[in-house]
Amino acid sequence: MTEKIISLQDVTVQRSGKKLVKDVNWEIHKGEHWGVLGLNGSGKTTLLKVIAGSMWPKAGSGPVDILGNRYGKTYMPEVKKQIGWVSQAVEQQYEGHIQASALDIVLSGRHASIGLYEPVTEADVEKARELLSKFRIAHLEDEPLAHFSQGERKKTILARAWMADPRLMILDEPCSGLDLYAREELLNTLEEMMGKGGPTIIYVSHHLEEIIQPVTHAMLLKEGSITASGKKEEVLTKKNLERVFQVPLHITWENGRPWVRVRGAGKV
Repeated sequence: MTEKIISLQDVTVQRSGKKLVKDVNWEIHKGEHWGVLGLNGSGKTTLLKVIAGSMWPKAGSGPVDILGNRYGKTYMPEVKKQIGWVSQAVEQQYEGHIQASALDIVLSGRHASIGLYEPVTEADVEKARELLSKFRIAHLEDEPLAHFSQGERKKTILARAWMADPRLMILDEPCSGLDLYAREELLNTLEEMMGKGGPTIIYVSHHLEEIIQPVTHAMLLKEGSITASGKKEEVLTKKNLERVFQVPLHITWENGRPWVRVRGAGKV
C-alpha cells in the first residue's frame, strides 16, 4: 500500500448554518496528482482550506489526516511548512513589493514570507536560480516585479512555492487571467516539473482543458458534495460533467488531456 498523503473521512464544514462541504471522503496516495473541478460556490476553496489547516470541519466530522498528521493532535505550524499553496491571494500580497526581483521573490519562499527578511545561504541562492531556470524565467533574476507580464508573475510565484520543497502543493486556479499563449506555456512548464517527481499536486480549476497529462485523478464537486472521484478518465465523462456544469457538452481526449465543447453554444 502506498503512502497516504491525504485522508478525509466524513468531513463537513458549516458556517452560519450553511453546509459549505458535506460528508466528504477523499484519499490521495503518493504518486497521484489530482484535479478538482466545479462551479463557483461548489466548495473547492473550503476543502482546500481544510487541507491547509486554515479552516476546521464541523464538530462530529471524521478525522483529517494530512501527510501522516492528524489535525487536532499535531503541531500545525510544522505541518503547514510542508504544504505549498499558490493562489491569486498570494500574488496580490506582492502588490506592495513591486520592486522585488524575481530572485528575491523565489528566495522568500524559503521561509514562506512576503519579502525577504531572513538571511540566505549560497546554497539557497543556487537553488533559487535553478528554479528560475526550470520555470524559464532566468532572464528575470534581477528584474523588478513591476516589469513582469502576468505569465511571468505566475511563474515566479510558482517557483517561490517550490523553494520550500513542500510535500503537497495546492495550485488554486494558477492560469487565471492568462491569455492562451501564456496559459499553454505555464502548463507546459508545470508538466515538465511534475514529470520530475517533487510534491503531490492538487490542481483546482474551472477549466477542464487545464487538467494536463501528469494529473492522474480527478474530483468533481457540486454544492459541497463529491459527485465523482477517481482516475480522471473514469470521472471526466460526458454524463458526470453535464451533471456538474449543467450544460450539454462533448468531451474528447488528446495526449491524456481532456477538451470540452459546449453543444449549442449560446442556446443554454
